[in-house]
Amino acid sequence: MSSRIRTDGPTPVIEPPVLDVRNYSMAYDTETGTTTALDDVSLMIWRGETHALVGESGSGKSTLAWAITRYMAENARDTGGAILLSGEDMIGKGRSELEALRGRRIAMVFQDPSSSLNPAMRLGEQLAEVLIRHRGMSHDEALRESEAALARTGIAKPAEMMQRYPHEASGGEKQRVVIATAFACNPELIIFDEPTTALDILTANQILDLFVQLREETGVAALYITHDLGLVARIAKTVSVIHKGKIVESGVLEDVFAAPAHPYTQKLLAALPRPEDRLALPAPQDPAPLFEARDVGVQYNAPGWLTRLLDKTAAPHWGARGISLDVRPGELVGIVGESGSGKSTIAKAATGLNPFEGEIRFDGRSFAAREAFDRPYRRDVQIIFQHPDSSLNPRETIGGILSRPLKLYNLAPRGEIAARVRELLEMVLLPADYATRYPHQLSGGEKQRVAIARAFAAEPRLVICDEITAALDVSVQAAVARLLIDLQRRSGAACIFITHDLNLIRQLAHRIVVFQRGALVDAFDVADAESPDRHPYTRALLDAVPVPHRPETPGLHMEPRT
Repeated sequence: MSSRIRTDGPTPVIEPPVLDVRNYSMAYDTETGTTTALDDVSLMIWRGETHALVGESGSGKSTLAWAITRYMAENARDTGGAILLSGEDMIGKGRSELEALRGRRIAMVFQDPSSSLNPAMRLGEQLAEVLIRHRGMSHDEALRESEAALARTGIAKPAEMMQRYPHEASGGEKQRVVIATAFACNPELIIFDEPTTALDILTANQILDLFVQLREETGVAALYITHDLGLVARIAKTVSVIHKGKIVESGVLEDVFAAPAHPYTQKLLAALPRPEDRLALPAPQDPAPLFEARDVGVQYNAPGWLTRLLDKTAAPHWGARGISLDVRPGELVGIVGESGSGKSTIAKAATGLNPFEGEIRFDGRSFAAREAFDRPYRRDVQIIFQHPDSSLNPRETIGGILSRPLKLYNLAPRGEIAARVRELLEMVLLPADYATRYPHQLSGGEKQRVAIARAFAAEPRLVICDEITAALDVSVQAAVARLLIDLQRRSGAACIFITHDLNLIRQLAHRIVVFQRGALVDAFDVADAESPDRHPYTRALLDAVPVPHRPETPGLHMEPRT
C-alpha cells in the first residue's frame, strides 16, 4: 500500500492516501453486449490535497465519481482493480456500510444544487438531518451547528437562511448550503462534480474561494471534476485528464498544462477561448440600428389590488429597468453580467416571452407591448436557449423539429421540406440521417446545433443566443462559437450573445454591454475592454476571469488574473 509520513504534528505519522484508485475498471452490461466505461484508472489523493479530473462530457468523469461512492447502476459491474478510502477497499462493502459511510466519511457536491435539496424542506432542517444521522446530535444541537456551518460559508444571515425553502434562495446561496452540508461531518474526502458550471463568474469565484478556505481549515482531500480548465489552476495542484474512460495524462498541474504530452490534452487546452484570438468578424456597414430597446423595463410579481390595499409599501420586482441598447445589421453584441442582472429578462422581452414597458423598435417599426409583435417580427427575431433539452420537443424527431419553422412561415414547398431539413443539418455540421433521430439520442453539443439550425431555419435578421455555450465542454463550446460566427457571416443576421464568459465574448463580439442588478451600467467596443475608463463592475468581471496565455516553452499555462 502507498503511504507517506506526515510531519505537521508533534510526532511523525505514517498515513495512506485518502483516496487510492488502483487500476480500476468498470463495465455496463447491455442488450448488445458489454460496454467498458472505465479502463485501468489509477489516481491518488492525499489529505489536504485537491486533485482535478478534467475531460469532456462522456469521458467518464462522473462515472468514476459514482464508482468511488458506490452509487452504481444495476447493470454496472466492477471488472478489476481497487478503490481504497484511507486504506479500506470500497468494493464489496454492503449497503448498510455504505449508507453509514456516505455523508460521514465521503461527501459529494453536485453541479445543480437544486437536485441535491428537498424542495419541501427548509434548508436548516436539511442540514440538521445530516448532523443528526451521522454525528448523533440532538435536534436542537443540530440546528445550532447548522447555523454555525452556514455562517462559515459566508452567508450573511444564516438564521434567516435556515428558515428558507430552496426556491427562496439564489443559485449561489443554495450551493453554499450544499457545501456546508458536505463539510458538516468533517469527511475524509469530498467529490465536487462541476459545482460552479451553473453559476456566473463572480458567484463561481466566491464558491471557489469558499472551497479553498474550508479545505485549508479542515484538511479534507478533494476530487474536483470539471470540464472548465480555466478554473483548475485556482484550486488544484495535481490533475488527471480522462478520455473515453482512460486516464491519458496525469501529474503536477503546472507541468501538464505547460507541456501537455497527450494529443487529447493538447486539444482541450487549444480550445480555451483567449481574448486575443479574435474570430474574423466582418464589420457592420450600416450605421442605422436594426434593433433598438428604448427605456425597456420588465416587472415580476406585481402586487394585485388586494395586496396593495393591505400593504401600502407593496411594490413589484424589476427584473430589468431603463434598458436602452441597439444592434446594427450584421453586428454581434455581447451582453454580460452575473445571474439576476437582467440579461435573460431583456432577451425574453425582445422575443415576446416577457411583457415589457418602454419601446422596442425593429427596422424602423415601433412596438410598445409584446402583444404588438406580429408574424413578420416573430420570424425576424429568433432566440436560442441555454438548455436545448428544455426547448426541443422530446417526442418529435429532429426532422420534425426543423421542419416546423419551415411550415410555420411557408419557407419551403411541402415536397421540398425534407431536402431543406437535410441542408439545415449539413449547415450545422450534422449528418443528414440525424433527421430520423430523437433529441435524447444526441449529445449536448449536437442538440445545441439542432437548436441553432432551427433558429436559422426561419431565416431571421436577429438571433438572440442566451448562454448557449454555458453547459458545453470547452472544445464543443469553441466549435459551436465558430459555427455561429460562420452562420452569421453567411446569413448576414445580427446577433445578441448573452454570456458570463468574458474570454469567449471578447473573441466573438463587436461591442459588449454590461448589466448589473437590472440596469445597463457599461457599453464599449471590444478593443476598449481593458480601458481604465471601464465601470468598476466591468473591471470586477474582467478581473474574475482566469486568463490563458502562451509561455515561451511549448504548451499552455493557466493563471488566474490578479
